[in-house]
Amino acid sequence: MYAIVRSGSKQQKVAVGDVIEIDRVADAGEGSSVTLPVVLVVDGDNVTSSGLDKAAVTAEVVGETKGKKIVIQKYKNKTGYKKRQGHRQKYTQVKVTDIKL
Repeated sequence: MYAIVRSGSKQQKVAVGDVIEIDRVADAGEGSSVTLPVVLVVDGDNVTSSGLDKAAVTAEVVGETKGKKIVIQKYKNKTGYKKRQGHRQKYTQVKVTDIKL
C-alpha cells in the first residue's frame, strides 16, 4: 500500500516506513507528528482518488536538513553590472508512520 501526498507545491509517493524530505514546517519540532494531505491511495489493485476527505498520512518529524547550494549569477555586457547571489533551501525530514483511508 502506498499513497501520493502533497507537501507544499510538490507531490511525493510514500509508503509506511519511508523517510522523505518536505519543505520546512516551521512549528514542527523533532519527534512531533505531522499530517500530510492525500491525493491518491493505491492498495494492490484498488486505486482511490476521490472521497479522500478523511484519508490522511501521519508522519513523525526526524529532523531539519538543508538542500544543495545553488548560485545565481546575473551579468550584463558592457555596463559593468554583475550580481552574485546564493540560496540553500531548508527541508524537514519526516518518517511516514501510518496511512489511513
